[in-house]
Amino acid sequence: MAVRAMNGSAILRCCAASPPIAAIRCCLHQYKAVQFHRCGHSTKLGVSIFRRNCNQVISVGSGSVAIRRYSVQSLVDTVMEELESLRKRCRVRASNKLELKNSEELLENKSGKRMLQKGLLLEFKKDPERVLLAVAQKPDGKKNWMVSDQNGAMTSIKPQQITFIVPGVENFDHTEISDFFQRAQSNLDPTLLEFAWIELLEKNKSVRVEELAEMIFGSAEPLESYCAHLLLSKDDIYFTVLESKGSFSVYGPRTAVQVEELLRRKHAKEAAEKEFKEFVKLLKSAREMPSHSKPAKSSWRTEEKIRDRIESLEAYAIDDCRNDDQKKTAGMILKAMGLAKTASTAVGLLIDIGYFPVHVNLDLLKLNIRTNYPEEILAAAESVLSESPDLDKVDRIDLTHLKVYAIDVDEADELDDALSATRLQDGRIKVWIHVADPTSLVQPGSMIDKEAMKRGTSVFLPTATYPMFPEKLAMEGMSLKQGKPCNAVTVSVVLHSDGSIAEYLVENSIIKPTYMLTYESASELLHLNLEEEVELRLLSEAAMLRLQWRRGQGAIDTSTLETRIKVTNPDDSEPLIKLYVENQADPAMRLVTEMMILCGEAVATLGSCNNIPLPYRGQPQSNIDASAFSHLPEGPVRSSAIVKIMRAAEMDFRKPIRHGVLGLPGYVQFTSPIRRYMDLLAHYQVKAFLRGESPPFSAGQLEGMASMINMNTRVVRKLCNSSLRYWIIEYLRRQPKEKRFSALVLRFIKDRVVAILLMEIGLQASVWVSVGVQVGDEVKVRVEEAHPRDDIITLKEVQGI
Repeated sequence: MAVRAMNGSAILRCCAASPPIAAIRCCLHQYKAVQFHRCGHSTKLGVSIFRRNCNQVISVGSGSVAIRRYSVQSLVDTVMEELESLRKRCRVRASNKLELKNSEELLENKSGKRMLQKGLLLEFKKDPERVLLAVAQKPDGKKNWMVSDQNGAMTSIKPQQITFIVPGVENFDHTEISDFFQRAQSNLDPTLLEFAWIELLEKNKSVRVEELAEMIFGSAEPLESYCAHLLLSKDDIYFTVLESKGSFSVYGPRTAVQVEELLRRKHAKEAAEKEFKEFVKLLKSAREMPSHSKPAKSSWRTEEKIRDRIESLEAYAIDDCRNDDQKKTAGMILKAMGLAKTASTAVGLLIDIGYFPVHVNLDLLKLNIRTNYPEEILAAAESVLSESPDLDKVDRIDLTHLKVYAIDVDEADELDDALSATRLQDGRIKVWIHVADPTSLVQPGSMIDKEAMKRGTSVFLPTATYPMFPEKLAMEGMSLKQGKPCNAVTVSVVLHSDGSIAEYLVENSIIKPTYMLTYESASELLHLNLEEEVELRLLSEAAMLRLQWRRGQGAIDTSTLETRIKVTNPDDSEPLIKLYVENQADPAMRLVTEMMILCGEAVATLGSCNNIPLPYRGQPQSNIDASAFSHLPEGPVRSSAIVKIMRAAEMDFRKPIRHGVLGLPGYVQFTSPIRRYMDLLAHYQVKAFLRGESPPFSAGQLEGMASMINMNTRVVRKLCNSSLRYWIIEYLRRQPKEKRFSALVLRFIKDRVVAILLMEIGLQASVWVSVGVQVGDEVKVRVEEAHPRDDIITLKEVQGI
């Protein structure tokens, strides 16, 4: 059973073979009255049809006709008679049978008859998103026409912009366009197309707009024709354009299979749109909540569809969309929220809903840094702690009688080096550099080793530390601990009086660290010059001998200020920031630095003498003549100038290469095997040599591994630098506007713009200075602007006291 609507009426037609669509197959259909204004009269016909066992009641107009029992065919005949009577009374010309021709004939017969002329009512495409009704006014050049649109604007349009010319209209008054358009909109009922589609599909016929208007409205008058055009132009289910010429088109019904599939897609799209609107509603609700009430990040990831959308937005925020669908989804979300389609607005939205903290580290997300460990790695670490035997136990020498100093920053979690010293009877100084021994627990090629190699290094950020090894393994099994026996690899060195190496020895050991000192406390002890801490004074003396010797070998001093920041509760909007500025020329820092360099030289010498493949590091001096910089103040100014012309470091895996900047014939980083994988590789090679075994890696293998490790290390260095700078700028942003900072002029950049070093902060920046300021001068500046998210810091010189 199908329904055909004419003049707002509903007509039941018997269908021998209805299309296989559940929504159409002999359903109950009820339609509202449709009112058309035509020929100065108003016609309103309301018909409601109810079918049950062929018992029918038909209500027509304001009266009613009761029909006790009818066959379907007699019911149709009765309704047709009523409609025919109404048509005659309203002087409506109707044809009982539409003669539908093929599309070529229809176009040929009709397209040439409607030449554009003044007074025609037409529809044109204003832009890709809008079509407007307008009345043609006059030609504009050879082809264009001036039209007056429904908004009252005069516009010049091209013929190809015209999408429809309303038939049967001459000398239309443009002031009535709005009324015409509103009446058309109020009469649109897309379900009418469904019944026209059924009839045309049965007959396998095509149709023009006027003929469709005749079918569904009972008239091809201007208003009905335009309504039919609007229905067809908005339809993407039942009809398709078969032929088109200019603004005239012929439409054909799609097959039942096509319609069923399109309806399925439509319903799926509507469901998706509904879900999307609900998601946007969630975003808006979360954005309006106070910060303490916003949903937890985990709540956005429980439902799959919400998780997919929030992940798309997150990927867009960090410029890491995996595909176009993610980018499209994020763009739709931002548009629905009334925001610009930019990464920064996506970040802002995620912060506003509480998904990102205010100070989210975008680089940490962008660079895909490993911050967690898989369960299998954690399980392997537990197994190592409980089961792994010490392969070097029988070869370890007992050095627990030595006084051992571990000196590091106060927040250090992993302690991987410590120092001892004594004066020999001949007056020479002997020092021991004790290095943590993670290779006593982890073997090359093991699951834990492979994971450490992927990471390459521990990551130290102001907000968190992400260790190279699982934290429990690093802290409980590898790190040096005060007052407890610890496995170590000890490099002992006896110095000549000029600071050069007289003797060295590398061996497995067991030590018991005596003191865990910060750089500040170690410097204070050195300053106090306590008799009971003679070993610490010997270490300081040895460090000075080494520095003098290296300078004699051409070493270049690049010490400067170094900034550290510790952020507590970084997810808070205003977390606590502690800033430390350390001078690398500080006695305690100089002491530790010199002993680490000494250890590197001794290991390189060991490798050279025994042909051990190791990651030897070198750095050409770039023909640096230190005397050329003697006119610059010693310290940060001179160091900055020298660093600017230094060449990049180099590596060799077969033999040592000169490290000109350190003033050494060879150098191997060896003192941080818990934090740096390249140091761990050096331990694997040296430990094998101490056991009398072949090195686990050849020079070629080391080179291949180093390539990947150094790439990861560069990524981490970039992350650490950007994170430190962010928090320094955030620290400055919080300072009082009137606060003044001391700045050291490092060099001139252009005109009066200079590079400066903020002495209390340890940050290099630029500022415009007054005439007369020279390199090495100290000036006062204040912060004009500080925007950490945009990496903006603007300073201004402050004159006077």
